[in-house]
Amino acid sequence: MHEGIASVSDAALGAVFLAGVAVSLAFSWLLVVSLERVAARLGFSEALLGMVAALAGDAPEITAAVTAIARHDPRIGAGVVIGSNVFNLAALLGLSAVIAGTIALHRRVIALSGAVALWTAAVCLAVVLGAISALAGLAAELAVLIPYVWLLATGRGGLGHVRLPPAWIAWLVTAVEEEESELQVAIHPRRARGRDELLAAVAAAVVVGASIAMERSASELGARHAIPDIVTGGLVLAAVTSLPNAVAAVYLAKRGRGTAVLSTALNSNALNVLAGLLVPAAIIGLGAPSGETTFVALSYLALTSLALLLAYVGRGLGRATGGLVICAYLAFVLALLAIYG
Repeated sequence: MHEGIASVSDAALGAVFLAGVAVSLAFSWLLVVSLERVAARLGFSEALLGMVAALAGDAPEITAAVTAIARHDPRIGAGVVIGSNVFNLAALLGLSAVIAGTIALHRRVIALSGAVALWTAAVCLAVVLGAISALAGLAAELAVLIPYVWLLATGRGGLGHVRLPPAWIAWLVTAVEEEESELQVAIHPRRARGRDELLAAVAAAVVVGASIAMERSASELGARHAIPDIVTGGLVLAAVTSLPNAVAAVYLAKRGRGTAVLSTALNSNALNVLAGLLVPAAIIGLGAPSGETTFVALSYLALTSLALLLAYVGRGLGRATGGLVICAYLAFVLALLAIYG
């Protein structure tokens, strides 16, 4: 297989890459719509529906990352996942705020989803550094993500059986309800028909195939032209695989659905780390720690902290603070190219 790819011209590989990007973008949107309709028929809450949509939108980067890790290219695989998360913060939050003018957010929603986001970024960094194993990182991530998803799925009803101080329960209920109130307007798919399950399956298969082709062609072109793996994965593949979520976030921001934008960005990042990095690394391994992936992981944690701090202090993001998030991403890109490019 590798010899067959090696015999293909640069122009043909470039065409495969661009075709993979176009097909992946088109069918990712179809996958998101189909899965939302199926989830609506199953009676999912609006918040859980948003999580399903985020997972579907993450299909290209997760597939590209798993493919790279399976081929023992951990720097490309980790770069796709973590680089996508850094890009998401700039495109889904920063760019959306700049285009829409403002993203208004509830502080409780920022605190709840932000705590999960910071935990995810810290676990990611610990695994990349080799401070904990990928299996331990997976367990640590699930220990927080499972209760969070359960809370989104059950809301007030589920908390009725939890032994927590009444003030804590009231705070959590309010936070979930504030998120639900935003998502209910932002996500309103019709209930699935018989063909939607088939459409979702076909779209998923096409996205997986297109993402594999995209990753293989980009990796081969990068190797031929001596482009560092972390640049191929952390910048090029990270950006193009994140475009579906970025387009959706800008659309939601222009409609004034700030909490939906935050939910899309942070839930997308958590699912990326879980499915695109921790699960395959726990099974296959991630290799020895490297300076490149450590730098990207540190940048991911730093930019997550910055975006959440700006959003919490300002009760959302405006053009100035959104521009600051974008500038921080551009500084990350320039530093990565200067050090490892």
